[in-house]
Amino acid sequence: MTFVGGRDGDWEDRAREAAFQWLDEHSDDEHPLFERADLASWTFEGKRIALIDRQRGIRKPAEFRAALSIMTTFTPPGQTPPYEDAAGDDGLLRYKYRGKDAAHPENRALRNAMAEHVPLIWFTAVEPGRYLAVRPVWIVDDNPRELEFSIAVDSAQYALARAGTLSDERSYAERLTQQRLHQPLFRARVLSVYHSECAICHLNHAGLLDAAHIIEDGKPNGLPVVPNGLSMCKIHHAAYDRNIIGVRPDAVVEVRTDILHEIDGPMLKYGIQQMHGARLTLPGTRAARPDPERLEARYEEFRSAVA
Repeated sequence: MTFVGGRDGDWEDRAREAAFQWLDEHSDDEHPLFERADLASWTFEGKRIALIDRQRGIRKPAEFRAALSIMTTFTPPGQTPPYEDAAGDDGLLRYKYRGKDAAHPENRALRNAMAEHVPLIWFTAVEPGRYLAVRPVWIVDDNPRELEFSIAVDSAQYALARAGTLSDERSYAERLTQQRLHQPLFRARVLSVYHSECAICHLNHAGLLDAAHIIEDGKPNGLPVVPNGLSMCKIHHAAYDRNIIGVRPDAVVEVRTDILHEIDGPMLKYGIQQMHGARLTLPGTRAARPDPERLEARYEEFRSAVA
């Protein structure tokens, strides 16, 4: 039997599994974020085991052999989140070492997680002290020369990495990263600055809200950053994407002319047509508001569709 800090390895496995289960039970589309205080006070079998470290990005409880979680700090609106520049040629994300010493205990803890094939949690700050928990993620490679680890954020990525076929599947790996990390973080950041309210109709049920891209993902300037996003209910998001509604550069909503004259049920009348001329409710922080250049470019697409 393998002992870890005076406890057997099975205890560590059970504690890790319990942590994942607790995160699953305490988050959903309506409430996706965790408070630092709650993460720091988590307990297992009567013992407090903080899931996140106050000062450091890599968390390895004293009783554990391998790291339990990693953390990315808060990025203010308008700035590019660190993960945007962290993808390697294989499509996997990179996570930097603690300092420049490969033998630092925290770096060894991530190396142990890789060797033992155990999953971790990636906490990313959406607001100061509030985190989205991306899980499970796996350490799949170690690059001392660049002082970084490679991370798979999806089980399919992990399988490709272990099979050594990532170089042939980069576009697929990047798409998985988009789905598992970028999209959830983009949604969480945008809904946060809009206080979980649709910018058009003020619906404030987070489970019914999306983060709508102003410039489509994959296009130039289509980054998943807050100034390229609008908080919209699912109806208005779909209408925006299909050019049924547009948003002028001055943040005023327009409804396509043919839709304005269409006769249908109450959803069209009250949910779409009556939004014509409405002004978006925008974040109070200037850096979090929609980028005017992006709005203008997207509005020209809408006008072309109307014409």
